[in-house]
Amino acid sequence: MDQQTQSRLEQRIGRQHLRQRLGIESTPQRIFGGGLNLFHLENWHQVQRLIRGSLRLVGLYHRGYRNAARYRVVRRDIFIPGLPEAFQGYTLLHLSDLHLDMNPEATEALLERVEQLTCDLCVLTGDYRAQTAGAIDPAMNALQRLSARITGPTLAVLGNHDSLSMVPAMEAMGIRVLLNEAHVISRGEAQLYLAGVDDAHYYRADNLHRAAEAVPEEAVSILLSHTPEIYRQAAHAGFDLMLCGHTHGGQICLPGGTPLLVEAHCPRRYCKGGWQYLQMKGYTSVGCGTSVAPVRFNCPPEVTLHRLLPQP
Repeated sequence: MDQQTQSRLEQRIGRQHLRQRLGIESTPQRIFGGGLNLFHLENWHQVQRLIRGSLRLVGLYHRGYRNAARYRVVRRDIFIPGLPEAFQGYTLLHLSDLHLDMNPEATEALLERVEQLTCDLCVLTGDYRAQTAGAIDPAMNALQRLSARITGPTLAVLGNHDSLSMVPAMEAMGIRVLLNEAHVISRGEAQLYLAGVDDAHYYRADNLHRAAEAVPEEAVSILLSHTPEIYRQAAHAGFDLMLCGHTHGGQICLPGGTPLLVEAHCPRRYCKGGWQYLQMKGYTSVGCGTSVAPVRFNCPPEVTLHRLLPQP
C-alpha cells in the first residue's frame, strides 16, 4: 500500500486503527494464540495439505469439491420492531466467506447464481481470498466480476482473511467498505442505518463504539460483522439485527448437518442460521466459499435474501 493511500485511510479510520491493522498484517499469521481463538487452522498449511490428501485417499475429495459449487438460495423474512413503512419488503442479499480464489468452479457457479437474483442492497460480510496473507489480485479480480452481477448497491466489511489493502480496490468497484463506520439509507424521510466493524476474530480491530456513534438512539440499525463472536456486545449496543458469517457452518459436517469443527469462540447456536440474543435478531451465513480445503460435506454453500418486515 502506497503512502498516499495510507494517508487517506489514516484520515478516515484514525492512526491507531491503521497501525493496528497494518502491524498485524505485516507479521506471520499465527497458528496458536492471537485473536479470539487459541487455534487457527486456516494458518496451518501442513495440516491443510494433510486434510486434502486424506480426502483423496478415501475417495471423497472430488465429491466434496463438487458439493462446494452447489449453491442454495435461502429466502428469509426478518421482522423488525419499528421498521419504517418505506422499508417494508426491503431485501438484502447477504454473501459471506466468498474465498473467491479457492475453487474456480464454485466461483463460476456463484456468479451464475447471483446474476439471477435481485435485491435492494447487497451486504458482504468478509473473507474474499483463500489465504490469510499474500496476493490479493486474484480475489479482487473475481470480486470485480461478481460486483458487476449484483443489481443493488453494495456494503462490505473485512474478515480475518482480508487485507486493508483491499479497501481501495473494492471501493473503486463501487463497494463501500465499512471500517467501524455507519452508512445511512434514506427513502423519503425514513432512514435505515447499517454499521460495519473491522474483523473481530483475528485482528481484534472491531470498534462498536465508533461504528455506532452516528446512529440515532431510536433508529432501526443493522450491524455487519465478519464473525458472530461479538453478539453480546452488539446486542447491548442497541442493534436490531446482526448479519455475519465466518463459521462456514462447519463446512465439513456429519449427516444431518452437525459440524465436526467450528472455529468461533461463541455458542454453536450462534454459528449457523437465524438466532436471537436479547432483543437483537441475528443471522450467521454458512458462507459461499470454502477454507482450508475446497470441499463441503452436508453443509451446502448459500446465498441469502433477507426481506425486512415490520414486527406484527
